[in-house]
Amino acid sequence: MSGQRGGLVLPVSGLLRAARRRADLSQRQLAKKSGASHGTVGRIEAGDLAPSLAMVERLLDACGFRIVVVDRVSRRKLQPIVDSDNTVDGGYRRFPAHLNVILDPLPGEWWGDIYGLARPPETFYRDRRRRDRQRRRSQWEVRVEKFRAVAPPPSEAGFYAWVNGEAARLGAGPLR
Repeated sequence: MSGQRGGLVLPVSGLLRAARRRADLSQRQLAKKSGASHGTVGRIEAGDLAPSLAMVERLLDACGFRIVVVDRVSRRKLQPIVDSDNTVDGGYRRFPAHLNVILDPLPGEWWGDIYGLARPPETFYRDRRRRDRQRRRSQWEVRVEKFRAVAPPPSEAGFYAWVNGEAARLGAGPLR
């Protein structure tokens, strides 16, 4: 197998060889350290075996590396959803991953409020447009709060006054 799945080429053999080189391990040492067989490591590196994600993770971990998922556009690392008691419903089922869970919903935050139903301990917004608007608003509010203490940029006249003041202090002529 060449490591192709669904049209995507996964360079597992090259990544594993690079990780092993960085860790300064032989194939036998990597096999022993990861608990895999020497033949398996060799076949993966040769591209003859497409390993499972768990196996890739084990081999890379033995070399001191870990797998990270990065967004193509923004290049940000994707953080996994952490399982906790707050992400399952009363029947211990997970909420859909694409929905934002609301813990202890306020009046009006749950669709069942209009029918007078008892409010659950957690719920989510079903309306994608509303959810996306709220997410954008929240991101905007975080940016505003983050840069609240930053002084606004100077006006053009203020900038030149500052530059000319610095130039005069250094003994240079005025800039325009």
